[in-house]
Amino acid sequence: MTALGCMRSTRLALGILAILGAVGCGAPADEDGSGSGAGPTGPTAPPGPVTPPAPLPITTWVDLEDGTMPLVLIAPHGGDLAPADLPDRTCTGCVTGNDTNTRALALAIAAAFELRVNRRPFLVVNRLQRRKFDGNRELVEATGGHLPLEAFWNLYQARIDSAVAGARRVHPRALVIDLHGHGHAVPRLEIGYLTSASSLRLADSLLGPMVAQSSVGGLHRAAASGDSGVVLLRGPRALGSRFRALGFPAVPSDVDPAPLVGQDYFNGGYNTSRRGSVSGGAVDAIQIETHYTGVRDTPDNRFAFAEATVTALLAYLQDHYGWRPL
Repeated sequence: MTALGCMRSTRLALGILAILGAVGCGAPADEDGSGSGAGPTGPTAPPGPVTPPAPLPITTWVDLEDGTMPLVLIAPHGGDLAPADLPDRTCTGCVTGNDTNTRALALAIAAAFELRVNRRPFLVVNRLQRRKFDGNRELVEATGGHLPLEAFWNLYQARIDSAVAGARRVHPRALVIDLHGHGHAVPRLEIGYLTSASSLRLADSLLGPMVAQSSVGGLHRAAASGDSGVVLLRGPRALGSRFRALGFPAVPSDVDPAPLVGQDYFNGGYNTSRRGSVSGGAVDAIQIETHYTGVRDTPDNRFAFAEATVTALLAYLQDHYGWRPL
């Protein structure tokens, strides 16, 4: 072999070695032949346990005080709590404003009963602000559709049911008062029996039969006083007439039998309907809508109204239920 031939042979050998070296230094193929070089992966670790959200402290959102008389007092719209983890109610038509100072007013009335006659009404107070929960609505509107609040709605209703059952253990017939506050133009109490303003404007002969389907329909049939029909709504022993005689104008009453056309009037809501005697029974319900100035605005005025409420309701319970404190 010539020198030139040797040089060509050497160069060829070196080229072959270079190619083999490049292949040998490449990344090994994976088991799936992908050649990514990542190698087989191990089993994926399972996710850690998910911590469930803390339960809502629903028992702290409703106050229940046992009583010693056949009277239940509910304050559904005076709550003072607005937990940040509860969304605001945004349902169509939802009312979210509180009835200012109605919780304080309910507490003042309960205390006034105890001071006067050493008896207390059963008291149920919703502590949540109305923008979070409405204590006078059916489930969906009350909670704004927020599913976690369903348990609270059920508890709240159960507390009212418990209070009503307790009141009936005191006396065979009981009365529920649903206490509210309004901002209407006419400063007077609005006494609600689930009877509309237009119905109250009817003649006595037409209105009378409707009382059987009111929230005091059972009382209409069984009042100890013998009063029935229109007399229960605006006669001299009607609740509105009792308040009017004590210096607190009220509708309906003997002096103000019905709202005029165009005047606002609340005639009762969910609590009055659910707890009243529309279909008969031994429990009646009345909604009292209070005006602000002179009733709810100051501690002195709340005290004065509480005293008048004790006087009016003691007379009402004795007249129509045959009950009085011993």
